[in-house]
Amino acid sequence: MDWPIAEVARMSGVTARTLRHYDEVGLLPPARIGANGHRYYEEHQLLRLQQILVLRALGVGLPEVGRILAEQVDEVDALRGHHLRLLAERDRLDALAGTVSRTIADLEQSRKDGNPMTINRPENLFEGIQPSQYQESLRDFPEHAEEVARRVAVMTPQDIEAGQRERTTQMILLADLMAAGHPADAAPVQAQIDAQYRAMTELRPVSAEEYRAVGRSCVDNSAWRSAYEAIAPGLAAYQRDAIEAYATTRLS
Repeated sequence: MDWPIAEVARMSGVTARTLRHYDEVGLLPPARIGANGHRYYEEHQLLRLQQILVLRALGVGLPEVGRILAEQVDEVDALRGHHLRLLAERDRLDALAGTVSRTIADLEQSRKDGNPMTINRPENLFEGIQPSQYQESLRDFPEHAEEVARRVAVMTPQDIEAGQRERTTQMILLADLMAAGHPADAAPVQAQIDAQYRAMTELRPVSAEEYRAVGRSCVDNSAWRSAYEAIAPGLAAYQRDAIEAYATTRLS
């Protein structure tokens, strides 16, 4: 039995255009091409597509996906490996969600009491977060990633933790504004985005177009999207839209 490309797109949620691209780069050739020029896929291709999508969900780039698929010998062994990676990622996201939840609760309580937040175990702030994962998420911005790596190399563990804490706090503050109903281009939101932009430019100059690309990566980059969505559903797109508004009004 085989399925036409339109049916495979419907089943998998992948666009026909993406499936054609996978064919063009040699990642997922169809089982056959019909007399009408349409691509058709059989069970083997569907299993391969599943592996591609699993690896993409884990943040693996297409060139690396191709290498992994080319090197694997047994499909069952490969799927076991993917399964273990998915379970590890699930556990990491569960830990990250718990970390963020505790921080939100502590911040809300401190506001209610009118006292600064007291952190009895600061290491709890960073459960599920690793500096290497943050740097890996910058892979689409090699110049910035290089500068971040250079700075991290000379930072103390305390400095790294402080940076992680600041990023988490920024995300929570933005989530608060989103929950309060502020549009992405509202003044309080733009003030937060301005602070984020200034922090980036302390490392190196960032153009309007590059900052827009950073905003799009909040949604397109699976690692970033997972971090934002762990705090509040819709936060990734909210951050993207806020950056787009900032780049248009402040940087263009």
